[in-house]
Amino acid sequence: MSAGMLVVVLMLASPSWAQKKKDSSALTDKVTQLMDLSAKRPVIKLNGNKFRDFVKSAPRNYSIIVMFTALSASRQCAICKQASDEYHLVANSYRYSQFYSNKLFFAMVDFDEGPDVFQTMKLNTAPVFMHFPAKGKPKKADNMDIQRTGFSSEAIAKWIGERTEMNIRVFRPPNYTGTVALLMLFSLVGGLLYLRRNNLEFLYNKTAWSLIALFFVFAMISGQMWNHIRGPPFVQKTQSGGVSYIHGSSQGQFVLETYFVMVIYALIVGGMIMLTEAGDSKGDVGKRRILAVVGLALLAFFFSLILSIFRSKAGGYPYSFLIK
Repeated sequence: MSAGMLVVVLMLASPSWAQKKKDSSALTDKVTQLMDLSAKRPVIKLNGNKFRDFVKSAPRNYSIIVMFTALSASRQCAICKQASDEYHLVANSYRYSQFYSNKLFFAMVDFDEGPDVFQTMKLNTAPVFMHFPAKGKPKKADNMDIQRTGFSSEAIAKWIGERTEMNIRVFRPPNYTGTVALLMLFSLVGGLLYLRRNNLEFLYNKTAWSLIALFFVFAMISGQMWNHIRGPPFVQKTQSGGVSYIHGSSQGQFVLETYFVMVIYALIVGGMIMLTEAGDSKGDVGKRRILAVVGLALLAFFFSLILSIFRSKAGGYPYSFLIK
C-alpha cells in the first residue's frame, strides 16, 4: 500500500517538477538573451514579438523599463528625439555603473516597428515611459508622468529609483557650449572696450542698461530658470493628434509657452511705457493721444490674455478681463 502511494505521489509530482524545470530553463534563456542584447546596446530595441517574449510573457524575475516612442520624422513627434537622448543617457549610466545586473533592463518600442504593441497597451501618444515589475502587473505609478516631472535624465533616474529601488547616478557628458559661448562673449566685450577705450560714454547709456535689465527680468519671470532645472518638453502632442502649446496644469509648462509669456509681458510693459510717455511728454497733442490709445490697447488686451492663460492653468481661478 505504501509503495502504491509512493508511486502515485511520484506520478503527480513529476509533471509539476518538469514544468518548474522548463520554466527555469526558459527564464535562463530569456535573461541570457537580454544580457547579450544589453551588452551590445544599453537600450534594447523591441518589436511586437520581442515585446511579448521579454516583457509580457512569464516567467520573469527582472524589471524592465520600456520607452514607447515614434522617432520617424513622418510621425511629427517634436519631443521624441530629445526624450530618447535623455533615456539613452540614463541607460548608459546604468550600464557602466557598479549596480548593473540582470535584474533591470532598458528597452524601447518604436511605433513603426511595433504598432501592435501600441494597440495592445492602448497608447495613442508618445513618448511614454513604463516600468514592468518582476512580479505582478504595472500599477498607475509605473507609468511616468512626464507632464508633471519632465523627461530629463535626472527625472527618469529618480522615477526608476522610486519604482525599483535602483539608484542610478546620471553621468552626463561634459557640454562645453556654455563655456565657449561665455568666453566668446567676454572676448567680444573686451575687444569692444579696447577699441572704444578713448570713449567709454556708452557705458553710461541708461536706455541700454534699462533694456538689458528688462530682458533679464522678462526671462526670469517667464520661467526660463524653471526650464533649465526641470527640462520640460518644447511642446506636447494631444491625444487627438494636435499640438498643445500651453500646459494644462499650473504645475508644469512647455518651453514655447514661456516664450509666449515673455513676449506678452514685454508688450504689457511696452503699453505702460507708452501711457507714461503720453502723459509726461510735451509734444504734439495728437501724437500724445495716439500714443495713449495704442498703449492702453496693448495694456488691456495683453493683460487680459495673460490673465486668461493663468485662468486656464489654475482651475477655479474666478477672475477674467475681456478674454475668458
